[in-house]
This record gives sequence, C-alpha cells and structure tokens, in this order.
Amino acid sequence: MARDPDDSIPTRQSLLGRLKDWQDQQSWQEFFDTYWRLIYGVAARAGLSDAEAQEVVQETVIAVARAMGEFRIGAAYGSFKNWLLQITRRRIADQFRKRDPRLQPAGRSDDTSLTDAADRIADPASLVGEELWDEQWRHNLADLAMARVKQRVSPKQWLLFQYFVLKELPAREVATRCRVNVAQVYMARYRLAAQIKQEVRRLEKTMN
Repeated sequence: MARDPDDSIPTRQSLLGRLKDWQDQQSWQEFFDTYWRLIYGVAARAGLSDAEAQEVVQETVIAVARAMGEFRIGAAYGSFKNWLLQITRRRIADQFRKRDPRLQPAGRSDDTSLTDAADRIADPASLVGEELWDEQWRHNLADLAMARVKQRVSPKQWLLFQYFVLKELPAREVATRCRVNVAQVYMARYRLAAQIKQEVRRLEKTMN
C-alpha cells in the first residue's frame, strides 16, 4: 500500500512527545533539521556573528533538551513557538554577555552607555522582538516547504521552478536552457507553487 505523503510530516505533538526521550536520536535530528535555520537567522539578525549565531543554535538545542521534560503539550500551556522564542532570546543574550563580561544584569555602572547596554541584555525580549521572530518563522516555513516539495518532484521540474521563480529568469530563457517550451515553464511554476503553499499550510498546523 502506498504511504500517505502526510505521514512524512510529524505532528507537533508527536515530535515533541518523542523528544522527551533523550536517546531518540532520529527525533532530535528531525528537530534540529526543522528549527536550526530559524534560530540561526534570528541570532544573526539580532547582531551576532556567524560563529556566535552557530553557538546560539547549539546552546538553544541543548537548552530545549534539558527543559523538554518540563514542557507541557496543549493549548492550555501555551505554544511551542513562543516557548522556543523565550529560550532563543536567552541564548542570544548570553552571547552578547560573552563579548563583554561587564554587560551583566546585576549591578549598575557609572558609564551610561554601558548601563543602557546591560539593561538591554538583562531583558532578552529587547534583543529579539516578536515581529522579527514571526518574520523568520515564516521564512523557515517557506524554506522547509520548498525542501519537501523538491524531494517529491522530478529534478527537471524543480530546475524549471528554480530558474523561473527563485532566480527570476525570463520564461523564454528558462525554456531555452532546459530545452522545453514556454508553456512547460509556466506549468511548472503553477504546479510547484501550489504544492509549496499546501505544504506551508500543513507545517503551520504542526509547528505553532
């Protein structure tokens, strides 16, 4: 019997439930593959370097692993999306403190600029606003959706979509490069765009 393609998309509840088992390496790899770009992108947008943003990813995953046993699944306990935001904010704040040990929440300084900076670090919410988090969350959903659709379509169909939609080449140029007619270029855009939108909707239901 053919497998329902929806089976390859884990529900948030099922994945988070499996993450409570530290030994479930496959589920933790799935979690990392799903969220690392989101965490990295937010850290970079907050002003961290590549190395610092990568460390935020590592420390956030570790923090999630340590706290997963306390996380409760269900609307009554809040969303996983917001829970992950709080953890990511704290790990980003940690990186800024590593740059200058004086930027600690405890105590104050006569240097006004230093005091202001310390106050911002003491309040991680000021480093990553919900608007930035939501923006990166949407980008991450789109990237995941495209990656999954790419796995399901033929290499040629994806190449047509990549050239025409992602690289914004003229339809006739794409048709010439790929040795197809222009109608096939437009059809590839239509079909794959529809699949990506559908995949985004699925992910929205499972990741929030």
